[in-house]
Amino acid sequence: SVALKSEIRKLIYMHVAIWLLLLAQMCVGHLKLLPHDQVAMPYQWEYPYLLSILPSLLGLLSFPRNNISYLVLSMISSGLFSVAPLIYGAMEMFPMAQQLYRHGKAYRFIFGFSAVSVMYLVVVVAAQVHGWQLYYSKKLLDSWFTSTQEKKKK
Repeated sequence: SVALKSEIRKLIYMHVAIWLLLLAQMCVGHLKLLPHDQVAMPYQWEYPYLLSILPSLLGLLSFPRNNISYLVLSMISSGLFSVAPLIYGAMEMFPMAQQLYRHGKAYRFIFGFSAVSVMYLVVVVAAQVHGWQLYYSKKLLDSWFTSTQEKKKK
């Protein structure tokens, strides 16, 4: 249980780093702190993805007392607020990625790089982080459930 909690914490910290980068990009885009040729306006999937911090907080809240219900809520809401926006984002950006691949034309940029390329990289990394987080959460949930069942038998 301790090793799984440690792995999940590391993944939550990675998620918070990704979340902060997206939040910074959104703030810079909306507040027009830099010109649009430096930092593009956010894609639509980034707005619901901001809610993905809630499942991570629920996961952290479940650790001190091995709270099964918080961990289950964290896993369910992670699918809704983390994985679903990433899937939508991959679909939303696909036509622009296709145009970039076929014609070499990009219309949105983030510090000189094609915004669609940068954001696909973010989607891939975030999907891995959330996938591993769900995997370890499931293993931790099984561990807690097994220990709870053993205590009830005694």
